[in-house]
Amino acid sequence: MDYKMILTPEEEAILNGAKGETMAKVIKTLILYGDTFGAKRFVKVTAPGHVVTSFGISVLSPVFNITQELIDAGLKTEMPFTVDPRPIDYPNVKCNPIEKLIFSKILYGKQEMYEKQLRELGLKDKNAFTCTCYLDEVGNTPKKGDILSWAESSAVVYANSVIGARCNRNSGIIELFGMILGKVPEFDLLTDEGRKAKWIIEVKTTKKPEAQVLGSAIGLKVMEDVPYIKGLDKFIGTELDDKTKSYLKDMGAATASNGAVGLYHVENLTPEAVEMGDKIINEDAQVYVIDDAELERVKASYPVMWKDPNGKPDRCFIGCPHLTYAQIHEWAERFDAELKKQGKSKVGMTTIITTAPDVLQKFKQNDGAVYNKLIAMGINLTSICPLMYMNNPLCGKKNVLTNSNKLRTYTTSRYYTDDEICAIAVKGGI
Repeated sequence: MDYKMILTPEEEAILNGAKGETMAKVIKTLILYGDTFGAKRFVKVTAPGHVVTSFGISVLSPVFNITQELIDAGLKTEMPFTVDPRPIDYPNVKCNPIEKLIFSKILYGKQEMYEKQLRELGLKDKNAFTCTCYLDEVGNTPKKGDILSWAESSAVVYANSVIGARCNRNSGIIELFGMILGKVPEFDLLTDEGRKAKWIIEVKTTKKPEAQVLGSAIGLKVMEDVPYIKGLDKFIGTELDDKTKSYLKDMGAATASNGAVGLYHVENLTPEAVEMGDKIINEDAQVYVIDDAELERVKASYPVMWKDPNGKPDRCFIGCPHLTYAQIHEWAERFDAELKKQGKSKVGMTTIITTAPDVLQKFKQNDGAVYNKLIAMGINLTSICPLMYMNNPLCGKKNVLTNSNKLRTYTTSRYYTDDEICAIAVKGGI
């Protein structure tokens, strides 16, 4: 094949079939990928991978065929990997018989088969299904400077920005190939030049911005470029503690879904911004000022996708990306206060909190009283992907509320801030 990347003798041998025909296809695909984006060479992957395709949906039969070919060739990932959340959880996210039929037979009928394939390829364990693989409880937390082969957009932007690892916004299967080869093409966010900021975001709000709306505003403006955010540290501090990392997790997910951001820097806070300061900003960087009015404008621009915009909400999803351990506690306190305020003992609508399986397991074991209190409030906890739940056309027609700008962007769900959605869920109406 004709290619521009410079290969080592070992890589050249793999391309020529030294490790079999299937591995030759793997490296050939990655070479074509690298050539497309101007990569000059491969670099070694130094931390476990994360796979974005976690759902056994029938239309992905080409993916299952490729996966099986890898397995038949005896190929596995170099390190155990994690994967995005499962699409269904019947005990904790109730479905009527027709919805369940669509989920189990039409949409995700190949789930069991696909999960078996993932295990054969090197899946970490049965709890490895989460979009927040980088949480301590999950155990797939890279180090600063690690080279990754991931594809989940919210995880990629977190790893790049908050941790200082290096990963491009890969597509599904490409990330799996990189994990199997143990190398990825070096371009864009894997290079020093590609990590420089092309935008300066000046936060000039009168109070701490809602993370989801701030991220949305940034993503919509800069799209795939790298932003350097100034003025946010005065609201969220200069320490990467649990609360701050949770804020950045949610803000980053919104930048990645409302735009295509793979990396952001926050002045005086994120690793590369602390190390390099303004030196990481391009000289010709554009400036975007975000004040209270701009955040209100962005939030007001979200379309209402419900068939009846004035209809009664049916259910509420909280946690996309999955909530951290600390965030579950925050929501328990928030709901407790709101229930007391409204003089109620249970929420007025189906309310579902999502978190990683390992986080949920820890929460049940260490905080059983709080967990039982949430259940008594009428709140269910699950580890599914609410986006995949909304793929069911019957579920997609429901009037769903969410505090996630990512879920709002990709489905018909309607966005409200944390405080707004808590009050609505308890009341049972808008």
